[in-house]
Amino acid sequence: MDILNPFHLAIPVHNLDICRIFYRDTLGFTEGRSSEHWVDFNFFGHQLVIHYKPKSEEVLHTNAVDGKNVPVPHFGVVLEWEAFHTFSSHLQNKNINFVIEPYIRFQGEIGEQATMFFLDPAGNALEFKAFKDRSQLFAK
Repeated sequence: MDILNPFHLAIPVHNLDICRIFYRDTLGFTEGRSSEHWVDFNFFGHQLVIHYKPKSEEVLHTNAVDGKNVPVPHFGVVLEWEAFHTFSSHLQNKNINFVIEPYIRFQGEIGEQATMFFLDPAGNALEFKAFKDRSQLFAK
C-alpha cells in the first residue's frame, strides 16, 4: 500500500442546497465542479459527489460493534491521529450531533482506533477514524 489512489463516491441527498452548506461550511470541504443536480467536494483528497435524489423513507440500520450501534451503510476516511482529533474538535465546535461520539475503540487490543460517527442532513452516515499505529489498519 505504497500509493493510495483517491476514491470517487457519489451519494444521494434530498436537499442539495442544505447538504452543500453542510459539506462546504460545516465540515470545511472545498467545493469543486457542480450543476443544478450535483456538487463535487474534496473529501480529504478524495472525490465526494452529492447527487440530488428524492427523499427516501428508508430507516437507518445499525450493527453492534464494540457495544455501539454502528450505522450501515457508512463511509469516511482514515485520518492521521492528530488530524482526527483536530477534525473532531472542529465538529464539536460546529455542534455536530454525533451518532457515536468520538472515542477510542478496541482500546488496548489489535486495531485500537479513534472513531466517530454522524449523519449529514440527508441521513448519510459518516465515520472518521484514526490509528496511532496505521499498520494496525488491517490487523487481525
